[in-house]
Amino acid sequence: MKVAPATVGAMTDIDTRAPATPVPERSTLAKDRLGVSAVMCFIATAATPLTVVAGVVTTGFATTGLIGIPVAFLAVGALLLLFSVGYVAMARRVRNTGAFYAYIAHLARPLGVGAAWVALIAYNALQVGLYGLLGATAAPLLQQWLGLDVPWWAVAAVCWLVVALLGLQAVDINGTVLAVLLVAEVAIILVLSVSNVLTPAGGQVDLAALSPGELVGPGAGAILVLAVLGFIGFEAATVYAEESRNPRRTVPIATYASVVALALLYTFASWAMTVAVGTDQIVGISQAQETEVIFGLAGAQLGPAVVNLTHVLLITSIVAATVSFHNTVARYMFSLGREGVLPRALGRTSPRSSSPRAASLVQSAIGAAVIAGYALGGLDPLVELFFYAGTAGGLGVLMLITTTAIAIVVYFTRNPHGENRWRSRVAPVLATCLLLLVCTAGIVNMPELLGTPAGSVLPWVVPGVYLVAALAGVAWGRELAVRQPEVYSRIGLGAQTVPPDPARDTAQQGADR
Repeated sequence: MKVAPATVGAMTDIDTRAPATPVPERSTLAKDRLGVSAVMCFIATAATPLTVVAGVVTTGFATTGLIGIPVAFLAVGALLLLFSVGYVAMARRVRNTGAFYAYIAHLARPLGVGAAWVALIAYNALQVGLYGLLGATAAPLLQQWLGLDVPWWAVAAVCWLVVALLGLQAVDINGTVLAVLLVAEVAIILVLSVSNVLTPAGGQVDLAALSPGELVGPGAGAILVLAVLGFIGFEAATVYAEESRNPRRTVPIATYASVVALALLYTFASWAMTVAVGTDQIVGISQAQETEVIFGLAGAQLGPAVVNLTHVLLITSIVAATVSFHNTVARYMFSLGREGVLPRALGRTSPRSSSPRAASLVQSAIGAAVIAGYALGGLDPLVELFFYAGTAGGLGVLMLITTTAIAIVVYFTRNPHGENRWRSRVAPVLATCLLLLVCTAGIVNMPELLGTPAGSVLPWVVPGVYLVAALAGVAWGRELAVRQPEVYSRIGLGAQTVPPDPARDTAQQGADR
């Protein structure tokens, strides 16, 4: 294989680098395990469609006072499709289970390490926050249905055990479990949405919530950021590229199809809710009933049996999302451990299942510590764990997507060969500009998103934590350049390894500084 010449100020194209030595088997993931549908299941379950429809949609109506959530989902879906053009083009050249981290490393390796630190915090927040949602949702239902007075943390602990065990299994087993749960979840959303459209308030179907004009005015930035939360996890196709069959085909199809499917599902479900309640009543009803809006409609239209089934599927939706995020976080840790950025023990896989065993166990330990800490501290699992951690994690992922968009623009400026102008220039630049606007809106609207009182420092603590983590990661990256130059030279390469080249590495280190 021909080795590309060194390029000052840029990483060379990873696909052109010849490995110096084979990667040890214990540090590789399973090959050819996942097809398009399996990868889509990981993406869609991480997005928790039923939780979005039941919670994010009504929260958006209630907190912003706007009815434009349905059109916001369409707008965000279009934006993420635009971002995905450059994203999947770069995925053909850079294959790494820590996708965002690897892409941002092509700006400069220390920046990649900073992004990795942000990713670990964001995805861990999203994953452990779901334990609080599950406990707060399931415990009252157990009391209502079975008369069992079970604390929220006991329910969360059972879920934790299931997730921990599945995390040690082969990735295709996880994919099968998620597929079953996802089909049931999407089916009930469609049933409820069709029922809502067939029973419109006042006997007339209203299209007002689909008007683009609803995205203009005060609060519009907040509903766009809330809509982004519904797509968290869409980037997972590249995370599973190493384990996919024919990743050059699987990654783009799974990415595009997932974004389109989620955008259409959310838009239809949220619009159908406004039809059934009435566009002039949806804000007030959401403020009064909060997450019970969808269950109230189901009970009135379809009866208590469907309400109970929807509650059960909401619980399985949360469990599925927890499994999906656990796998994503474990693979981020595995990627960093394999490259030596984190302890190398995290880069080891199970000889039986080829799962990232060590990283999965660490992720399980983090989940157990959070559940125990919140239980012992008597903290609110719904607001102080799920809502705060989930919103903070969503902002972190949005920041990562925005930085990745910038990295894609820079990468194709340095390496324009092999892609047409649309994929390498136009779409990435447009996506970057729009994502910068949405990300800025997210930071500015954090007080509204978190619902904190005036003067609270919490809305500024969240982006502050990410800034500190990013700076710490950059500092660690620079430390690696001095103390462990061989580790530094492989940052972002994933399963690929490169022979030491002092001239190339010196040039890259100069650019990184």
